[in-house]
Parts: sequence; C-alpha cells; structure tokens
Amino acid sequence: MKKNYLLLIFFIIAKFILQYSLISPEYELHRDEYLHLDQANHLAWGYLSVPPVNSWLAWLIKLLGGSVFWVKFFPALFGALTLAVVWKIIEELQGSLYAKILASTGILLSVLLRINMLFQPTSLEILLWTLMYYMLILYFNSEKVKWLYSAAVVFGIGFLNKYNIAFSVLGLIPAILLSRQRKIFLQPHLYGAALVAVLIMLPNLIWQYKFDFPVVSHMKELSERQLVHVDRFDFFKSQVLFFIGSLLVIIAGFYALLFYKPFEKFRSFFWAYVITIALFLFFRAKDYYAVGLYPVFIAFGAVFLAHIFDKGWKKFLKPVFILIPVLLFLPLYNLAFPNKRPEYIVSHPEKYKKMGLLRWEDGKDHLLPQDFADMQGWKELAQKVDKEYSMLSGSGRTLVLCDNYGQAGAINYYSQKGVKAVSFNADYINWFDLGKKFDNLIRVKEASTEDNELKETGPYFETSKVADSVVNRFAREKGTTIFSFKGAKIDIRPKIADEIKEVKNRY
Repeated sequence: MKKNYLLLIFFIIAKFILQYSLISPEYELHRDEYLHLDQANHLAWGYLSVPPVNSWLAWLIKLLGGSVFWVKFFPALFGALTLAVVWKIIEELQGSLYAKILASTGILLSVLLRINMLFQPTSLEILLWTLMYYMLILYFNSEKVKWLYSAAVVFGIGFLNKYNIAFSVLGLIPAILLSRQRKIFLQPHLYGAALVAVLIMLPNLIWQYKFDFPVVSHMKELSERQLVHVDRFDFFKSQVLFFIGSLLVIIAGFYALLFYKPFEKFRSFFWAYVITIALFLFFRAKDYYAVGLYPVFIAFGAVFLAHIFDKGWKKFLKPVFILIPVLLFLPLYNLAFPNKRPEYIVSHPEKYKKMGLLRWEDGKDHLLPQDFADMQGWKELAQKVDKEYSMLSGSGRTLVLCDNYGQAGAINYYSQKGVKAVSFNADYINWFDLGKKFDNLIRVKEASTEDNELKETGPYFETSKVADSVVNRFAREKGTTIFSFKGAKIDIRPKIADEIKEVKNRY
C-alpha cells in the first residue's frame, strides 16, 4: 500500500476516534436526532422539513439495533469520507503529500467535528457538495462525460438528502458562464445528466406535489420565525470561524484560482463561491448552510501553498501551517464539545460565559450551553412516561401527546413499553393513528405551557392528575410535566382531528 494511503487511513481513524471521544457518556442524543430516527418508522418520499435520505439511514440504524454507536457512526463516516474526497481532489490537482496532510489536518480539526456529532442531513450534505465539486474537477481535466453523469447522480441524491444543495448549482451555473468553461453548455450530455438528476429527484417532487409542497410552507415558516433574525455580520463571522485553522489555506485557494496559471480552468469555482454566498446572504440563510463550500477550497489552497513552500526559506512555513489548526483546536476541545460532565461546566462557568456559550436563544445565561442542555433529561422523561403508560394501558388504549418533536421522538426511542408518542409539532402531525377510540391520555407539556392543562382537559375524562415531571436540572426540558387522564367520557378523536387540521391550515 502506498505511503499516501497509510496516512489517509491514519486521518480517517483519527476522525472516528475524535468523534466518539467528543461526547461524554452523561449526554444523551440531541432533540433533533430523535425526530430523524423516528422517521425510520414512517418511511416516505418526503417529510415536512427534509427529503427522505436521512430516513433511510435511520431505517438502517434501526436494522442494526438502533444503539447510540450506530446513530453516531454515520455522521462520523460522512465526515471521514469528506476528508477522503478532499485527499482525492488534491491527487487530481497533482498536489504533493504535504498538501494532502495540510488539507486533512484542516478538515479534521474544524467545524466538521461539531457537525459530525449529530445524526442530521448536514453531514451527508457536506460530503455530497464536496463530491460534486470533485466530479466537476474530473470533468474539466478530462472532458469525459461520465463525470457529468456522476455529478448529476450526486446532485440527485443530495437533493433527496437536503434541498440546500440546490444553492450549489445556482452558484455554479452563472460562474461557469463567466469562465472559459462555458462551452460545457454546448455539451448535449450535460442535459442528459440533468435529466438523470431530475429522474432521481422525481419521487420526492411527486410527493411534494401530492402534499401541496410542504417545503414551501416550511421555508416560509423558517423565514418568518428564524431566518428573519439572521444577522448578516454574524453570518460572515461564522464563515471565518468554521475552518479557522485553515483560513490562510482557504484564502490561498481563492488567490490561486484567480492568479495561479495551473488552476485557470477551475476559476469558475471562485465565482461560484462568491455567487453562492451572495445568495445565502440575500435569503438570510443560516450560517452553517455554507459549510459545504469550503473543503474544495482547502484542497486548492493546500496544493498552491505546497508549491510555494517548496522554494527557499518558505520551506520553514510547512510545519507552521500544519500546527496552526492544531494549536487553534486545543482550546476549543474543552469548550465547544459536550466532553465535560455537566457538573464540571456548572462549577467552571467562566470560560463558557466569556465565549457566550451559556447564552441561549432566549438571551439569558443558563447552566449549560443550549445544545448540551438539549442532550439531557430525555431518558428520564421516557422512563416516567413508560411508568404511567403501564398503569393506564390495562384499562384501554392510551394516547401519548407531546408538545414538541423532541419529547415525542425521545419517548419513542427509549420506551420499553412500545409507546408511540405523537405531537402537533413537525412531522408528527402526519403520524397520528385515529383508527381506534382512545380511553386514556398522557399529555406531556413544556414547563411554560402546563398551567391550565388539568382545568382544560380534565372535564373530558373521569380522573386526571399530574403524574410526574422532568427534574434534571441540566435539561432544557426541566419542568416538563406529565399529565395523566383516565377514562374518556367522550370520543376525543374529532377534537384531535380538528387540531391537526388547524395546524396544517396554519402553515
């Protein structure tokens, strides 16, 4: 085996070791992961917020036993494959071994460690963006049409994974038109490749049409509730921080694409970056939507710098540029990841507070960073719901209705009693089974919304009580209350159906 590939294997092994060591055992899965995992139980060609690919991975995880190991395996795998694709891009650009090591170090010790912690579509999305750019580089170098079709397949799969990949093409089309590579639009196979992409995307497009394009409603809601608050300066700041250890490498990549003769045929990549970022800014996109842009520029920059550093005194800069991402990562290792026990963070809040990590979206400081708090209290909730469910299940069918998708997903993931919780939130709105009458109700309410539950719902049942609540002081769900209602006096299904209709009409 070539020495090059032994080093690549080293980086891949390091990637997996890091990903599994960055989460302390005291932390559970994140609230978003529970929703994505539950999609495995409701396979379809689309969902309210995401296309179907992640549900297929969730189904595979379920087939493998559904353990946390497998939940974390796939995002780590996609991160490792992103690193491998960057390695192959550098090979195609005739880069040296140093260039591969420089780029791999930057990719390894970057924001990808955070992204690849969670089972979400983003990890695969970044891999597919990088892979598509790689296919275009192969085509520009060889003009073999097989790479156009390969890029189309990657884009089609990417569309079925996360619609965000459409921005990559929206950035590439005008960028290529501005370059000498515009002749690609005279290539008939380009349109054949586009047809292949459309055929791959078609099942999801049909699903969208069948359900009145929920992606449009989702984007509208996202724009009104979240994207409208996106600060464009913060967006730019995040772009710098995502690959802070490779910032000079990325800048070198931009420069090389504009002025380095061997990269002239790839100049459209620079303009694709500019146009894509402009689109994200115009639509007030979330900062992490752009992460998939950077791996290819790290590859370009690493190849260029390796060429520059081969001359004279600049050779001494080689170890410096490899040390930069390492040195910048070390202080973040103990702060940016849930690898410290909650008790440790609470007793050492100074550094976390200084970096603003304890401030949540409500603008207040809390005991843990918000993402860390979103990884606490779920098992407790599921166990307490299971306990109450066991007491009620003997007297008839029990509905478990939650306030949010995190509660419903966590209960369904951890339940030992076969509970199938639902919610009027996210995709759960489509997963109600109203085929049989409910005799009992377990209502899981967020702490801030539980005040009148007994008064409002109690009259519909013979008995009602507060069964329990989440007491984990570190959990974002602390205070979430479990209400128990036994012996329905009326059929509550019409009321539930009306609520489902009202929620759907709202969006």
